[in-house]
Amino acid sequence: MLDNADESVTSLASRRANQSASQPSSQQKPIQQISFNRTELMTILNIYGRMVAKGEWRDYAIDALKDRAVFSIFRRTGEMPIYRIEKDPKLARKQGAYSLLSQQGLILKRGQDLNTIIKLLNQKLLKIVEK
Repeated sequence: MLDNADESVTSLASRRANQSASQPSSQQKPIQQISFNRTELMTILNIYGRMVAKGEWRDYAIDALKDRAVFSIFRRTGEMPIYRIEKDPKLARKQGAYSLLSQQGLILKRGQDLNTIIKLLNQKLLKIVEK
């Protein structure tokens, strides 16, 4: 009697495993996260490194959320970010996927290309020297 019960349990478990493997993947959606790719991070970290060397910035944070990716730039570790670079693919066809936000949350620049956003930060890096 026990052998018969063991067989039914194992056959039930194998049927459930086969059913779950044959179910369409639409029911098992993986969690999608938006993130910066390698070239985008290289562009952002290039300007970040120059500003750290200058002494303007000291810390950063990268957030990969469901709807957007955020690179936050801090003057000091315990403060609010002074700038945020956001990548929002939903806005790519409308206003541009990339935006630069100030500490107050105002959009300083928005565009299709990350380099146009970084140009605004590069202007802060450059100084005019008078003779």
